[in-house]
Amino acid sequence: MWIPTDLFWAYLVAISLLTVTPGVDTLLVMRNAGRGGLQSGLRDGCVTSIGICCGLFIHATLSALGISVLLVETAWAFTVLKWAGACYLIWLGLSSLRQAIKCAPDRGAEPHPADFVAPLVKPVSARVAFREGLLSNVLNPKTALFYMALLPQFIDPTGNAFQQSLFLAAVHFVLAMGWQCGLAVLVVKSRRLGVSQGVKRTLNALTGGFFIAMGAKLATQ
Repeated sequence: MWIPTDLFWAYLVAISLLTVTPGVDTLLVMRNAGRGGLQSGLRDGCVTSIGICCGLFIHATLSALGISVLLVETAWAFTVLKWAGACYLIWLGLSSLRQAIKCAPDRGAEPHPADFVAPLVKPVSARVAFREGLLSNVLNPKTALFYMALLPQFIDPTGNAFQQSLFLAAVHFVLAMGWQCGLAVLVVKSRRLGVSQGVKRTLNALTGGFFIAMGAKLATQ
């Protein structure tokens, strides 16, 4: 291992706490695991997680090359990244709200047993789920700040900074994949118990509102 043992264990504790802390990426995985049919839900959730975790290597590379430092110190560049992330979060929120509206029942219509197991929306391709996860992570300025400020603290300056950065990102990748895919499994299992369309509609509305609120907060920070 290129990294001293004490630094590695300190990083492992820090990154584990960060991984299990609820955030936009976690909510996106759960949302995507809950959309579509039961068979495609687990695939969507796991593929979204792969996209999110692939973004970690991009942040690690930029951090090792020093671009993240330049980005943060250049006001206009950081502002562009911040607004891009905010717009993307708001777009995700509007998408969730649109799904909630689509599954709203017709007034006066009798409930049907199939309403409790019907898919929320039409299944999407794995490429869409991957892209949503990747963009969610890459356009998140908080992730860029984390990798710029925290990652260098666990790198041995006498070693190869680029290799160490990628190694630490790989550790984060494994932890985040395990946690997020586990959440996707829980979401799919809960759906197998039979959740009404009304509950799904409410969850989509809450998720959409959260994404929009986070995007607005990011834009005004």
